[in-house]
Amino acid sequence: MRVLVVEDDALLGDAIQAGLRQKGFVVDWERDGAAADIALKAATYAAAVLDIGLPRRSGLEVLASLRARKDPVPVLILTARDTFEDRIAGLDAGADDYLVKPFDLGELAARLRALTRRGGGSASPALIVGALALDPATREVTWRGRPTHLSRKEFTLLHAFMLNPGRVMTREQLEDKLYGWGEEIGSNAMEVHLHHLRRKIFPGVVQTLRGVGYVLPKDLA
Repeated sequence: MRVLVVEDDALLGDAIQAGLRQKGFVVDWERDGAAADIALKAATYAAAVLDIGLPRRSGLEVLASLRARKDPVPVLILTARDTFEDRIAGLDAGADDYLVKPFDLGELAARLRALTRRGGGSASPALIVGALALDPATREVTWRGRPTHLSRKEFTLLHAFMLNPGRVMTREQLEDKLYGWGEEIGSNAMEVHLHHLRRKIFPGVVQTLRGVGYVLPKDLA
């Protein structure tokens, strides 16, 4: 899943970006509130990690602007401020969760997965579509009970499909979930990833609707 991290501390921001990428996230990183506001308007994210004390525009101002334009993206506030008043202010401004520095990167990743599950209306950590199961936490995929090993990009692509079973997704929507800013996208990269998914799972796991997009059927069996 693609997430936006907004953190002005260079060492911490770099560590969060690298750590979340290792856990399978696609991560864009901004260092100030004004840039974060532009990023949130320009791209679609599964979730955002937002520091409060940011240059140019505070995290609470970014959050208020986000909610004012009815953007439902889940937001986790990440801050060193640990008073009840600060927590209340963040949650009342529209945050979905709150994590205080210092923090464990594993907990941050777990909270982001929980936020996206709730945003998609699912309480279970595992995604199940017919005989296909995917666990975002353990990164395990099984087809008819048989484990299937996927690369990071293949897993991210399948995850995007399984969050939207039966929904047609365009190439642009899928590339937006697979690649962060600055990542080079090969002209046939999507076809290669889809070919591998069909070979490793089964040919009908993703169907191509010519001129429209791609869809993972709801009735996989």
